[in-house]
Formats: sequence, C-alpha cells, structure tokens
Amino acid sequence: MAVPILAYHQIAVPPSGKAPFRSMVVHPEAFRRQMEWLKRLGIKGLSLREALPYIAGEKAGKVAAITFDDSYLNVYENALPVLQEFGFTATNFVVANQIGGSNVWDVPLGVAPAACMSVEQLRRWSSFGHEIGSHTLDHVHLPQLSQTEARRQISDSRGLLENLLGVDVSSFCFPYGDETQVDRKLTYEAGYSAATTTKRGRARPQDDLFGLPRATVRRNDSWLHFVRKCVFG
Repeated sequence: MAVPILAYHQIAVPPSGKAPFRSMVVHPEAFRRQMEWLKRLGIKGLSLREALPYIAGEKAGKVAAITFDDSYLNVYENALPVLQEFGFTATNFVVANQIGGSNVWDVPLGVAPAACMSVEQLRRWSSFGHEIGSHTLDHVHLPQLSQTEARRQISDSRGLLENLLGVDVSSFCFPYGDETQVDRKLTYEAGYSAATTTKRGRARPQDDLFGLPRATVRRNDSWLHFVRKCVFG
C-alpha cells in the first residue's frame, strides 16, 4: 500500500498576502482540522522512522508519515500539542547549526525571521516519541557543493544531533529538495536509513529509500485537497 509522507514547514498564522513563501505557513486551526481528517479516515499519523515498515510493505495498515522541515519553534508550540492529543508521532528535520537560532537561509529571500527550536525543546519533542531527523548543518543546496562539503553537511549534522540530543538520527531530508544520485549515496554512506525529497507522490515499496516522495501541505489547501494528498498522492 502506498504511504503518503506529509511535508509541513511552519504552523502559525500566515503572514500578509505579499510575503514570500506564504503558502508554506499553515494556520494552527487548519493543521488541527487536517489531523482530525486523518483520524476520521482511519489513518494513523506516524514518524517517518515508524512508517518505513509500511512503505517497504513489511507491515499493512492505513498510515501517513508526518514530517516538518526546519524545526520551527511554532511547530513545537502549535503542532506538538495537537499531535499529542491525537496520539500521532512525527519527524522533525533539524538544521543542526540553527538549533536555538532562526531561518537565516530564508531571510535573504525576504522571508520574515522565524525562531527554531532550542536543545531543550528538541529533547522534549523526542521524549514524547517523536523523531529527530537531519536537514544538513546549514540548509544548503547540496548539488552546488563539492563532494567533500556535501559529505560534511550530511554526515556531521547526524553526529552533531546525536551527540547533542542523545538520540538515534536515521532520517534525512534534502534541503529545497535538491539532490543527485551522488547525494543519495553520501546519505546512505553516512548511516541514514531513508531520505525524503520534494518529489510529489506517495511512497511505495519499489521507491528508493533515499529518494522518497512527499506531499507538501500548503496554507490554502482545502479539506478536499488535503484528503486527496493523503489518499491519492
């Protein structure tokens, strides 16, 4: 059975209509309604790590992987309580060098600064059974880097997160969805179990575990759009 991997960024009140990448900010009330729809459809929300056996066809059941890119503080404040209420787990892809920092990679594009989770908040996230994944050290375009620097961004971010948070980091997310076969190979060599892209679709057993597709959830998704992403990819 194909498994949807839902991709979120910020869970907050969206900025004004002219703000860049406004579509990537999902209102907390919309997020709650979406989790209600999963429950209503009989779909269990899981972290990517927990969803992998379903993606591989080793387990059967109606599940969706829930992922958040960039480890925004507003995800901790607005999404975590909802996940706990519904009994769902999720994966948070962390930009390792911006723990306690902000979205410095977006500010040059005109995006408003937004805080990232602190060490203690990430530890609390993990303590509830949610997964910590890596989103590189600095949210870089990996194909634009030398192979040596790409390897450092992929591998060192895993080591930093594991040492700092005391957790196993086995999932990776390619920033901007930018990746090549070389980047996938480097991710495998760094010890990860899976990596996600921004390629659209639902994950299936025949998919490359280091090039998994996702369904990005956007600010203006109607309930029907959301349900279609969960059921039809």
